[in-house]
Amino acid sequence: MTELSKTGAAVGEPTPAKAPEAFLEVRDLKVHFPTDDGLVKSVDGLSFSLEKGRTLAIVGESGSGKSVTSQAIMGLHRLGTRGKNVRMSGEIWLDGKELVSAAPDEVRKLRGREMAMIFQDPLSAMHPYYKVGDQIVEAYRVHHKVSKKVARARAIEMLDRVGIPEPAKRVDGYPHEFSGGMRQRAMIAMALVNNPELLIADEPTTALDVTVQAQILDLIRDLQKEFGSAVIMITHDLGVVAEIADDVLVMYGGRCVERGPADEVFDKPQHPYTWGLLGSMPRIDRETSERLIPVKGSPPSLINVPSGCAFHPRCPYADIPKGNVTRTVRPELELVSTGHWSACHLSAEDRQRIWTEEIAPKL
Repeated sequence: MTELSKTGAAVGEPTPAKAPEAFLEVRDLKVHFPTDDGLVKSVDGLSFSLEKGRTLAIVGESGSGKSVTSQAIMGLHRLGTRGKNVRMSGEIWLDGKELVSAAPDEVRKLRGREMAMIFQDPLSAMHPYYKVGDQIVEAYRVHHKVSKKVARARAIEMLDRVGIPEPAKRVDGYPHEFSGGMRQRAMIAMALVNNPELLIADEPTTALDVTVQAQILDLIRDLQKEFGSAVIMITHDLGVVAEIADDVLVMYGGRCVERGPADEVFDKPQHPYTWGLLGSMPRIDRETSERLIPVKGSPPSLINVPSGCAFHPRCPYADIPKGNVTRTVRPELELVSTGHWSACHLSAEDRQRIWTEEIAPKL
């Protein structure tokens, strides 16, 4: 008789994957791209979860793996010629459905309806030769068997909902006829036309002036409350994070180095890289005479990621832990407080001392 484990699988056989309780759960995601120069490890073992109605901000410098993560969730790496070379492993669970192992057609059915994405540059993301309304109509009719007239009415409704004036007229405009802020609003209308339960916004305010940025963030927040969507905000702007996020995930070198509730990460950050990001952010909520503190050095090559802690070549505190551990052993995420995780070799005492005496007074 075959011996069974507690999960019901035969002993020695792989345990069947269990669907998570969270609406979105990413488990040990790896996205690697073979190139002539070597293997680019864009995402190298990332895990997180997200519930409906909450906003997760993924932050980090350019090249840290933020956008690659969002595109992996959307299944975009498997499209075209790039899909033949990408190496993806791990699990992405969306409302009980596993996406990494799913057939491309299955993911395509979910894309736009259950999950949607707002891209950084709507001028390049939207087709320049087609009217904005026609593109929203197409996005709606892919998932709903309705007439063009009904879909057009839905497009006008969504343009009105995102604050575009004279939507019945602007529905027939081309992307280049819209201002940057209006194009971004049209992109949001297209993303939300099917009431998706997961919305990913990849640097949605980068190219906009601060007034329009605030309007777009308010719009995303209001629409999230209306639809109850889960939102992932990809950004390098910690001001955006403070404005909109419930939780924060800090990425460096393709991995998560810190994650937790936004208030915790801002008030009691536990990783030197997070300290650096906070120190390089201008403050307008109080007067300060200190200059901004840049994170010295450059982000690591994702082909030759430094051994040990990937941040150690740029970390001012890399020599504090004994035994050269920062250069030889890769730190794993450890729970530092309720829901707050950090991957750092510094002891809790050292982190508290450095934060209290050196970092916090300068912020």
